[in-house]
Amino acid sequence: MAIRHLVTQITYLLLLVSQVCGLGYAQSPFPATIRRVVFIGNSITYAGGYVVDIDAYFTAHYPQQAPEFINVGLPSETVSGLSEEGHAGGKFPRPDLHTRLARVLKLTKPDLVFACYGMNDGLYLPFDESRFQKFKDGLNWLHQEVINSGAKIIHLTPPLFDELNGGHPGYAAVLDRYTDWLLDQKTAAAWDVIDIHYPMKQYLDAHRKVDSSFALADDGVHPGAVGHWVMARSILLGLGEKTVAKAPSLAAAIGPISNAAQLISLVTERQNIMKDAWLTTAGHDRPGMKTGLPLEEAKTKVAGIDAQIKALSQ
Repeated sequence: MAIRHLVTQITYLLLLVSQVCGLGYAQSPFPATIRRVVFIGNSITYAGGYVVDIDAYFTAHYPQQAPEFINVGLPSETVSGLSEEGHAGGKFPRPDLHTRLARVLKLTKPDLVFACYGMNDGLYLPFDESRFQKFKDGLNWLHQEVINSGAKIIHLTPPLFDELNGGHPGYAAVLDRYTDWLLDQKTAAAWDVIDIHYPMKQYLDAHRKVDSSFALADDGVHPGAVGHWVMARSILLGLGEKTVAKAPSLAAAIGPISNAAQLISLVTERQNIMKDAWLTTAGHDRPGMKTGLPLEEAKTKVAGIDAQIKALSQ
């Protein structure tokens, strides 16, 4: 019994060490069949902070099991196909996911897709049943297209809209309603849904009680680094990574390792190179986007970064 107890204690300690130092003893929440994870969404996804956070977390904690995280977010995009009159000063309508999803899925060949829409889909206007229906129709279509491709899909609720900084009175309630519908699909349609909306709202409300000027998004829409971490932490918790519950930042979630800052920097560089390469190769209708490297050239460039990341985990 004493030996069995000792073995149990050693195993427990190894698991703790692996969580802190990324030594690979812990089991990734992703099964071995999940090798490519695609994030699709609008400008908040394209900005990529929460994708970088998740990528860096898995790279640190599960270096032998971390999947490839692919960001194909596109600024201004909707899943509803709607666009307000005069969008972008009349330069172009909002991009519509319907025009590119098939190409994205064919190119990236994901095993799992995270989809984050809603912020743009209500067009920053008061609630309207027809716009709401377009949003629901778009998500139902997206869900089925991903399933038909052979991949799994996890829906993310819309990020928080902050009327104090963003204006558009009543729009926060619109996104509350869009979020509630998505959460209902967990039981109504057996969808996998992770809530990022209400955790962001709770975080904002708690901090605003202390500092009335506190904001997660200076413009009410696009979160800064803290907001992206709140999103990433909510997703990690939704995947079962309970140890991040009280982590105030990505660095804290990675743990007290000497090379954490370097690791985060390399993962950020890798993501920035690849997201533009994937987006350009897949094609889209939005003007003004950075032209990424040809995909194979980008992969070659990133191979050197991967080697540096691997060296850090040894």
